[in-house]
Amino acid sequence: MDPLGARSQFVEVQTLSTWERQPDPEREEMEKEYNVSQQAFLSPFPYREDINRKIVLYNGDVALLNCTAIVNTSNETLTDKNPISESIHTYAGPELRDEMLKLKGCRTGEAKMTKGFNLAARFIIHTVGPKYKTKYRTAAENSLYNCYRNVMQLAKEQAMASVAVCVVSTTKRGYPLEDATHIAFRTVRRFLENYGDGIETVVFAVTDMEEPTYRKLLPLYYPRSEEEERASLTLIPADIGNSEGEPVVPERQIRIAEKPGCLEVDSEGETLDSDLGQVGTHAFARMEGDVDKQRKLILQGQLSDATMQKQHQRNYNRWLCRARAEDLSDIAALKALYQTGVDMCGRTVMVVVGRNIPVTLIDMEKALLYFIHVMDHITVKEYVMVYFHTLTGEHNHLDSAFLKKLYEIVDTKFKNNLRAFYFVHPSFRSKVSTWFFATFSVSGMKQKIHHVETLQQLFTCILPEQIDIPPFVLEYNAQV
Repeated sequence: MDPLGARSQFVEVQTLSTWERQPDPEREEMEKEYNVSQQAFLSPFPYREDINRKIVLYNGDVALLNCTAIVNTSNETLTDKNPISESIHTYAGPELRDEMLKLKGCRTGEAKMTKGFNLAARFIIHTVGPKYKTKYRTAAENSLYNCYRNVMQLAKEQAMASVAVCVVSTTKRGYPLEDATHIAFRTVRRFLENYGDGIETVVFAVTDMEEPTYRKLLPLYYPRSEEEERASLTLIPADIGNSEGEPVVPERQIRIAEKPGCLEVDSEGETLDSDLGQVGTHAFARMEGDVDKQRKLILQGQLSDATMQKQHQRNYNRWLCRARAEDLSDIAALKALYQTGVDMCGRTVMVVVGRNIPVTLIDMEKALLYFIHVMDHITVKEYVMVYFHTLTGEHNHLDSAFLKKLYEIVDTKFKNNLRAFYFVHPSFRSKVSTWFFATFSVSGMKQKIHHVETLQQLFTCILPEQIDIPPFVLEYNAQV
């Protein structure tokens, strides 16, 4: 209480509920739905009660928190006028501005510290998030990682018991909130795992707009039970960084083995391959030989299945990296591909709306990238696809060359885990072309394709409430 008897506006961190104890109405449902087969796989972010007790999700003004330090997000001159920074300056008083002038700015990704002045927090850690541009995505990811890492490092060096972290990537800087949240969570998680002994509390301070994203992604990195850990496993992105949470670019990695020249020869019969095996198994150490010769062997059908599969995986990973780096918002806006409910067997249902694909007007390579981007995490387990051919015209029809290219590029999980492809409202011509394509162009697809004449037929496999059907399809079905 203050001297006048009014309740203090500042919030004691100790009174906030930790993530371990926060209720989640969707938690039980998610735990029920996890795939039993996932039990064989270990999560890169296992259930850790000791870490969860340190995590707090707080919806409110970070400037009001009474903890050792709070984080302020600003620009390179430390003069940014965003809601977080303005609130901190308002409560801290004019002394803060004078103190910040002495810092002489702050580079992107760095962190600098000042006193808290009139705040309840003793210190303020100032950091500068990156400006996000798709073509410089890798640089932005590294800079944002450095923001959170340097904040945590400063807290550790100054023996801080608690630190409240705001959303560093402000709307003004254009960083996609979900992408930024993944980086924030994994960086803090890895730091607490490796160096978090002296840190008692980390508060993620969010607004109403940011809270749903934070609440959705927290279980991926801070599961509150072994069941939640398994349920979250398929939702964890492929890129989780290295052991510190730092983004990794495989093409830039050069690993050097300890004492690579000191190879012990146990017998005269040892081959060069066995010696090289001690140097490393990464691409640089393997020295796989003449690429042109390998391509020639592929054409002649002389490469082993394992080698061809390895090359196919590399090729797919390149496409996946491109898909994650490109701005595909124009393709997403078409609403031609989306996830809906589950079928009678509990498998994820993906919908493709043919009428929404203006083949002649869009960049089909971007469409291919969008398909890979959306489907990559879906295809880790069994799924079905529903294609609405309803009221499509010539300008909506995908040619066989594109479909064959797509089939050849995608990972084997796309093909192996696809259980059914429902072709709704097919025309005679589309039936014929589908038969030719499935028979002569691709293998293993023919038996999975089912032509569905009416929605009533489809509903015998997928309940109506489990699939989001475009209104024009419903109208057409009623007329027919």
